[in-house]
Amino acid sequence: MPDRSAHLARIELAGESLTGLSPLQEMDRRQAVADLELENHFQLIPAPGVALPPGPYALRLSVQEGRLVLDVRELNEQRVILFGLALGPFRRLIKDYQMLVDSYVTAVEEGREARIQAIDMGRRGLHNEGAGLLIRRLEGKVAIDLETARRLFTLVCVLHQRI
Repeated sequence: MPDRSAHLARIELAGESLTGLSPLQEMDRRQAVADLELENHFQLIPAPGVALPPGPYALRLSVQEGRLVLDVRELNEQRVILFGLALGPFRRLIKDYQMLVDSYVTAVEEGREARIQAIDMGRRGLHNEGAGLLIRRLEGKVAIDLETARRLFTLVCVLHQRI
């Protein structure tokens, strides 16, 4: 039986400002945060001999010096753990995702329904690939399910656009 306390109750993008995001990116950001806060699986994996609070957690995501920084806190803001992941392995996926977002906006403006559907399929594929990479990169640190990873990948892409 899964640990029901192993989840994120709050998600924040550090330095969050609404400037610089396209309307589609802002919609993706809001939807990903809302979906994550509604349902997710986020279970910290402690190092041997280390006890960690079970959750629920608050997560602050940021990009600092080319790294995705995950600042996991208790709901009272007490830091539980802070760790970073190199963004290098994600760069191609983030770039492809941005190209698809740009193509989507153009297809919507032009009213090309078939193109919109094709782009949506491509976005789903990229989300799955990005989610799989995120799951692998977090291995040994955090256990997350595919839907949580997909939504977190969306936020990684949004954060990367602010750089």
